[in-house]
Amino acid sequence: MASTALLVMDVQQGIVDRFATSEGYLTRLAAAIETARGAGIAVIFVIVAFRPGYPEVSQHNKSFAAIAGTGRFTEEDAGSRIHPAIAPAPGEVIVSKRRVSAFTGSDLEVVLRGLGIGRLVLTGLATSGVVLSTLRQAADLDYRLTVLADGCLDADPQVHQVLVDKVFPRQAEVTRITEWTASLSQARSGADGR
Repeated sequence: MASTALLVMDVQQGIVDRFATSEGYLTRLAAAIETARGAGIAVIFVIVAFRPGYPEVSQHNKSFAAIAGTGRFTEEDAGSRIHPAIAPAPGEVIVSKRRVSAFTGSDLEVVLRGLGIGRLVLTGLATSGVVLSTLRQAADLDYRLTVLADGCLDADPQVHQVLVDKVFPRQAEVTRITEWTASLSQARSGADGR
C-alpha cells in the first residue's frame, strides 16, 4: 500500500484546543494512524506555521491577517505543535504550509511524488478549512481521494455534515474510521493468505 498516504492536517495544539469534543476525535484519529502504520501506509502530518514576523501573510488575507503579529502559529509557537495524542513516529514526514490548503506554500506535492503516492486519505481540523481546500486541490491534481468523515471536525457541525454528505462524495470516497480500518485489516488478512 505504498501508493497511499494518510494526511493528518492541522491537528495542532492551538487548533485542537478550540474543540470541546476533541478527546473522542483524537482517540479515533490515533486508531486510524496506528492502523495505517501497521498496513504500511505513509502517515504525513501537515501543520500551518509561519516564520517569525509573518512575512508570508498579506494584509489582504482575511484568514491569516488577524493572527499576524500575535506570535500565534509561528514555527516557535507551542500551539503550532502537533497534538501529543497523535504524535508522529520517528521518520514520519511533517509538512509546514502557509495557507489553508495542505498544498499551498508547502512541499507536499514533492513529498507525495517522491513517495509514489497516488491515493490520499484525508483527516483534519477543520472540515470546512484544510480538508475542503486540500480535497479540491488534490482532486484537480488527479489524486484518488478518501475522506474519513469522523477523522474531521468543524466548529459548525451542520457545515461538516453538508460537506461529508453532499460535497465531498462528488470527488472522494467518504467513509468512517472503523470502516476504513476494517477494510485495511481485511486486505492484510487476504494478502497473508488467511
